[in-house]
Amino acid sequence: MRNIRLIVTYDGTDFFGWQRQANVPTIQGAIESAIEKILTEKVSLSGSGRTDAGVHALNQVANFKTPGSIPCENLLRALNNLLPSSVRIKKVQDVAESFHARHDARSKTYRYRILRAPVASPFIGRFVHHAPYPLDHQRIAAAARLLEGEHDFTSFAGSAGVVREPPEHDRDNIRTIFTSRLLWRPRTSILAYEARGSGFLHHMVRNIAGTLLEVGRGKLAPQDIRAILEARARTRAGPTAPASGLCLMKVDY
Repeated sequence: MRNIRLIVTYDGTDFFGWQRQANVPTIQGAIESAIEKILTEKVSLSGSGRTDAGVHALNQVANFKTPGSIPCENLLRALNNLLPSSVRIKKVQDVAESFHARHDARSKTYRYRILRAPVASPFIGRFVHHAPYPLDHQRIAAAARLLEGEHDFTSFAGSAGVVREPPEHDRDNIRTIFTSRLLWRPRTSILAYEARGSGFLHHMVRNIAGTLLEVGRGKLAPQDIRAILEARARTRAGPTAPASGLCLMKVDY
């Protein structure tokens, strides 16, 4: 059996997330269907993580096993001929039999992009959250730095990631954030929040982004981040930012 790794990039706007679901378009479903047409066999594709509906990826990683002998370069070309234009395979390679895209991942980097321009161009609107109202960038940057380190992120977890009536600290919701920073690109009017961590809970980055926007608008103080983390209560954090601004940038192994 060969173990084949794919590097995938996609515009997630028209998909119901990564994970295969019945009767709705998903990234995993589209790629598996294309592979099966080429190899004429059923395959199970494992991704590094499950991006939500509407979330994008620049370098998603996935792998599958097959006894097929088609060369990687031919598989790359055939897949991109079959897949919708919003999903592209950037790289196909044979890897060690033991490799697993999700289990072996050591860190992931997500970027949430906020457009500060008065008008959102239709050429970028699908990939940003448009926020033309006043925001204090320095306050957001200060709040973002407070998220670095190991914390219980229950307050920033979506419903699927929250442990009901958690004990003093439930290990399932503890993650380590290596880098939490703000990037400002004046030329493009893009303000981006970037987080690199050991892993992320359901909706975690979008909930963080929504909270940081509340800080930028003056509804929360930067130091409130500490109290929100300690509370371990979703109601203490800000709203969930729209999926359009979020992109999985990189997975490290």
